[in-house]
Amino acid sequence: MITVNDLKNKDNFFLMAGPCVIEGEDMALRIAEKAVGITNKLNIPYVFKGSYRKANRSRLDSFTGIGDEKALKILRKVGETFGIPTVTDIHETAEAAMAAEYVDVLQIPAFLCRQTDLLVAAAKTGKIVNIKKGQFLSPGAMQFATQKVADAGNENIMITERGTTFGYTDLVVDYRGIPQMQQFGYPVIMDATHSLQQPNQTSGVTGGLPALIETIAKAAIAVGVDGLFIETHPEPSKAKSDGANMLQLDLLEGLLIKLVRIREAVRGY
Repeated sequence: MITVNDLKNKDNFFLMAGPCVIEGEDMALRIAEKAVGITNKLNIPYVFKGSYRKANRSRLDSFTGIGDEKALKILRKVGETFGIPTVTDIHETAEAAMAAEYVDVLQIPAFLCRQTDLLVAAAKTGKIVNIKKGQFLSPGAMQFATQKVADAGNENIMITERGTTFGYTDLVVDYRGIPQMQQFGYPVIMDATHSLQQPNQTSGVTGGLPALIETIAKAAIAVGVDGLFIETHPEPSKAKSDGANMLQLDLLEGLLIKLVRIREAVRGY
């Protein structure tokens, strides 16, 4: 079973990347193949990301998924095909054991990071638990979320920064939170795409600022973040979920090359 230590690389950051939601097998394999080729070349540990279902949608008619079992089987196929770990979100306690049969990392959505039963259920699977920091929480408050998982017997924990609510329709990233959360002893990841969301738009569809993905990622690497989380899609404008803040797949390699150079500069190589 993969652990957080398997993802750590003293010379580089690790990457969690993929589509917002699994839209189909061909697209998932296409994105994974591209990302694997890039990360292998740049010596970046890679985890394929894809939600098997989206539970937090602004409108009832929003796309939520292609079916739980179908999407989870695709995630498992991606992992087996490329020999890489995979991560997906869970939303209720009953989903923890189910999803753990297919993926290596269980992700707790930001809005649910205080849900004790969900954190404990994820912990008991023995899988890595990636807890997204709530938009409504201070970095320091995340110690209590991680402690719940640790107290349930699982030290395979990661924390993801994804911005803090700023007014009603925007988010802001406080980079002081990265070293602060690293003091808890777990890897900290920067979500360079969701941190640029502009939620609660009057249209009922979340907006975003994808042109600033590079800015957010560069700053995080400069601060010393352990990993990056990036949602990517061949055609974000046609994506069925979160297209407004995803990175176009063709831009991934160029961005990662720049980030590796920044990492080297920061580490004094």
